[in-house]
Amino acid sequence: MNQKAEAKTPLWQMPVTWLAATVVALAMMLATFQAQAAATPESFADLAAKLLPAVVNISTTQVIEGRNVPEMPQLPPGSPFEDFFKEFNDRNNQQGVPRTHKATSLGSGFIIDAKSNGDSFVVTNNHVIQDADEITVILQNDVRLKAELVGRDAKTDLAVLKVHSDKALPSVGFGDSTKSRVGDWVVAIGNPFGLGGTVTAGIISARGRDINSGPYDNFIQTDASINRGNSGGPMFNMQGQVIGINTAIYSPSGGSVGIGFAIPSSGAEPVIKQLIKHGEVKRGWLGVHIQAVTDEIAETLGLKKAEGALVASIIKDGPAEKAGVKVGDVILEFDDKPVVEMRKLPRIVAETDIDKPVKILVWRDKKNVTLKVKVGELEEEMVADSTDPKESEQKPAADKMVDPLGVALAELTPALRERFKLDDQARGVIVTEVKEDSVAFEKGIRPGDLIVEVSQEEVTSPGQVIDKLEQARKKDQKRVLMLIEGQSGLRFVALSIEKTG
Repeated sequence: MNQKAEAKTPLWQMPVTWLAATVVALAMMLATFQAQAAATPESFADLAAKLLPAVVNISTTQVIEGRNVPEMPQLPPGSPFEDFFKEFNDRNNQQGVPRTHKATSLGSGFIIDAKSNGDSFVVTNNHVIQDADEITVILQNDVRLKAELVGRDAKTDLAVLKVHSDKALPSVGFGDSTKSRVGDWVVAIGNPFGLGGTVTAGIISARGRDINSGPYDNFIQTDASINRGNSGGPMFNMQGQVIGINTAIYSPSGGSVGIGFAIPSSGAEPVIKQLIKHGEVKRGWLGVHIQAVTDEIAETLGLKKAEGALVASIIKDGPAEKAGVKVGDVILEFDDKPVVEMRKLPRIVAETDIDKPVKILVWRDKKNVTLKVKVGELEEEMVADSTDPKESEQKPAADKMVDPLGVALAELTPALRERFKLDDQARGVIVTEVKEDSVAFEKGIRPGDLIVEVSQEEVTSPGQVIDKLEQARKKDQKRVLMLIEGQSGLRFVALSIEKTG
């Protein structure tokens, strides 16, 4: 096979435009390489020197009443000191004389606002100063300042102190934690094990961590070494801004294993401002009990994916009821903020200004509906409890067995209300028996529970429940959505209605 050899043009004979494009491309590659190299700091020394003076140690003292009698030391038989220590212990134990002693603990904090009048605010964790009778702030130069508690918030584990100094104190400012990315460098400074200004560095390992420490968990995870005593200390980005407050560690041994957690500045800063201004935190309130949207529930509601917060019940006369929110709505957006998952809604609502009118986007009857609500003030937690109800010990005779759910149902009667300790306000169809190998038992339904709705329509008799199931089968639905009321409150359950066997 004859092939014509391609002529190769020498580089110096190439068009000028091609050479220019090549030079530009090489320059861009070099710039990218230099930028990547610059992203890895050669040293944290300059940053640490700048930030260390604003990070403080927090020393607390608590007076504890009780017996504080030292144990008698172990002495060899016949020791001449045996009688002396016995007499000493007997004298201190007479009539159970109560004694008091002081318990001390150490933590970390940082100065955020130094006033011209000599007052400065210090941020730390609530658990660092909780139950303290005396709080002392220790500066980097070992100067000790008596601190006054300005305010604290247990839900976010934050506290603000105030100190006075004749000399101006250094301070640091907050950065925007929402702009931080997984893999970014961070520096943590604190007082681990009481050792004082200790600097550690690492990266952000994850964001939005929920460690079940409170209703508004949204922690930054880092591998920067954080140990006992680091609590309340700052986490800095490479610009020297506070993007987190070190709060907790995961550690089977008690020491750092490379998993530490910090409260992001995006959530901490608004709380701190309220503590400084009011001494307490006022949070927004919607007035709903919510639960997560599972894949099964999403399928029954016609949602493309499992997202949002499902409204299981509504507080009477609350903001949601006044706005027209209904049980069974799925809240997809609140104040133009997407509710990607259920646990984010309480935090979004809590951070919204009280009395602010906002829009809510809900999924209802397989379409989007926009509502307007005026945010109320939270006085008590109103979060749905997802704990499975306990099974009733009583086993009444089956009324109407409903297959394939594996439950026996009955209409509410005075006798059943008394048997299952239900009040006169209880409504729905009562479950009198549940087979242990049934789909209902697997979903936590137990005798004494009430089926309030099937496919988002109220039911009052076993016949209505059966009719709803038949209607769903005729529509080739694999599951039905039921609103169940039990010991854990109202909750939605998606139950399979496919026949087996």
